[in-house]
Amino acid sequence: MSTNKKLKIGLVGGGPGSFIGAIHLNGALMDGLFELAAGAFSSNPEKSKQRGEELMLDPSRVYSSYDEMFEKELQLPESERIDVVVIVTPNNVHFDPTAKAIRAGFHVVLDKPLTLNYQEAKELYHIVKNSDRKFLLTHTYSGYPMIKQAKQMIAEGQLGKIHKVYVEYPQGWLYKLLENENNKQAEWRTDPKRNGLAGCMGDIGTHAFHLAEYVSGLQVEKVCADLYIKVEGRPIDDDGVVLMRFNNGASGVLMASQTDTGLENNLKIRVFGDKGGIEWQQEDNNSLIVRFPGQPAQIFRAGTGYLGSLAQENTRTPAGHPEGYVEAFANLYRNFARCIYAERAGETPKPEWEDYPGIEDGIRGMAFIDHVLRSTETDYKWTPFIVEK
Repeated sequence: MSTNKKLKIGLVGGGPGSFIGAIHLNGALMDGLFELAAGAFSSNPEKSKQRGEELMLDPSRVYSSYDEMFEKELQLPESERIDVVVIVTPNNVHFDPTAKAIRAGFHVVLDKPLTLNYQEAKELYHIVKNSDRKFLLTHTYSGYPMIKQAKQMIAEGQLGKIHKVYVEYPQGWLYKLLENENNKQAEWRTDPKRNGLAGCMGDIGTHAFHLAEYVSGLQVEKVCADLYIKVEGRPIDDDGVVLMRFNNGASGVLMASQTDTGLENNLKIRVFGDKGGIEWQQEDNNSLIVRFPGQPAQIFRAGTGYLGSLAQENTRTPAGHPEGYVEAFANLYRNFARCIYAERAGETPKPEWEDYPGIEDGIRGMAFIDHVLRSTETDYKWTPFIVEK
């Protein structure tokens, strides 16, 4: 595989104080395959300039808008211009820069969810599919080694026919109206104009949905959903439950909340088949619990030699040296880069490298949001519980 130069990143978003922008950069730069070359870090030119100075970028490559960045970068020699646009903005600024970057000939990395709404998603789907550019949607949790181990075990039939999937994503940080306390993360994530019509379910429920399909290898065919606003005065949901029916007849339950007071971020998934089951949680992400009938529960550990090829390709350290959230991001970025390098070299990438979320995952996530919202709006899914005496 030829890697004659680092892939140059042009960052959209990630201005001063951005949480997710810094995480993306840490993950992208970890393996030395990318370098930050340019950025339009904020819609405020002064803030964009400030962030460029913090990152010690060439001032001539710090732009006041992504339109300016695309225009001026294309005027540079191909060897100097950016190769990949990384977009880490609120959801209402996903569609336009992605569409323009793809059309300009750049590869794109986009923070999830795909777009603000389903209609935008369908349009963007065709733009990406009709291009020859590569597209990565950062559903981070699919980058964990033990999640990949679970996926491979299920794909190989070790758990038998899957009949049940439980996935939950509990957070507690929005237990009160932080959006009224000058908390920028809370402000945009609870604003339907910037986040979309689904709050909690669009923000973290889509992660849980993606994980359920990714690990099980199945696709959701039906949903029965109920979304809630637990904190009075909030315009969009901060809690919800979804019943799911998969394409092989398996059933599933998805729970997501940002008002489970005191909880942090412990995403968890359990999958059961007719031969065995698995369990994984983010708070102990280097472990995978595997259960078979009549046997003690087994704990598979990251970094060990008995793991499958998917986990091995996405493990960085020997057993006992913890890897975590940033490494999961880095795994997605590394696989993405390897595929770009392989294409440039006229080589076929390894299947393990191609295992990163893309446009298909993105449109399924937006369809999930759309169907959950529509399910919530109807009263026909519930049967009243009446005890007659």
